[in-house]
Amino acid sequence: MSSLIADLAGNLVLGALLSDLRSRFGDYELLAHWTQGEFHHDVVIRVETKGALPGDILVISTNCNGGVKELLGLQEPPDRGGLWRLRCPQNPEFVGALPAPLQSATTVHWFEPCELLVAEARSELREEFRERQVGGGWKCKSRSS
Repeated sequence: MSSLIADLAGNLVLGALLSDLRSRFGDYELLAHWTQGEFHHDVVIRVETKGALPGDILVISTNCNGGVKELLGLQEPPDRGGLWRLRCPQNPEFVGALPAPLQSATTVHWFEPCELLVAEARSELREEFRERQVGGGWKCKSRSS
């Protein structure tokens, strides 16, 4: 039997997942939105699930097109470095408290997130317009760079 977290992740796109959450539990609170590289987003929300999930914090990981890759259920909001340290423990650039996922689910969009962070990772940005992010991955070069 599948879990509720797997059912929610099965929406496969961020908009549908958020609509499903709203219809099941009411409003949610956006706590954070982080990108790592060009192709990964983490959306951290709080939703009162009234015990339907072990925790009220959800981390929705998507690709650049809003395709849901992973859904984590947590008791407390994670910090960005700790979340990536959980995913890529061999990367010394990620620091922070490790979150303790209570439930998780991956989808057909999931792939090894550490592959996005290697020096030769694919980029849609021309070399002169990009810079490396802390931990790896590419982002648009800032004006001061």
